[in-house]
Amino acid sequence: MDGKHMQIGEVATRTELSLRTIRHYEETGLVAPSARSQGGFRLYTESDVQRLMVIRRMKPLGFTLEQMRDLLDATDRLDRAGPVDGVEREMLLERVRTYERDARRKIEELRTQLARAEDFAATLRTRLDAAHPLGSSA
Repeated sequence: MDGKHMQIGEVATRTELSLRTIRHYEETGLVAPSARSQGGFRLYTESDVQRLMVIRRMKPLGFTLEQMRDLLDATDRLDRAGPVDGVEREMLLERVRTYERDARRKIEELRTQLARAEDFAATLRTRLDAAHPLGSSA
């Protein structure tokens, strides 16, 4: 190995994704190994790892595979070496902005759910404490 490429096991460790999940993302076209070894092993770059991290961060927010693909397409096109004309660039940036707004909205929804869950747990703790006051035998 030349140090620039990683095998799937190292990528799995770095991204905290299973081998199966990485392969699934490959099958669905979200990520592709940058190269293959002479023995046919998948080889990934730091850029591939970053792409998988975007996917990993989108998943718990409820984004679909199609939405992930769309965002990655927009960022790929923005990151290309060749210049993107002003109109296309603005359209791509607006797509990214839309995902950023959606992510913020979903984060707020999760914060609300977390607050409700914490309130519920506190209510249960209060009930348990009332049923077994300190000093009494349980």
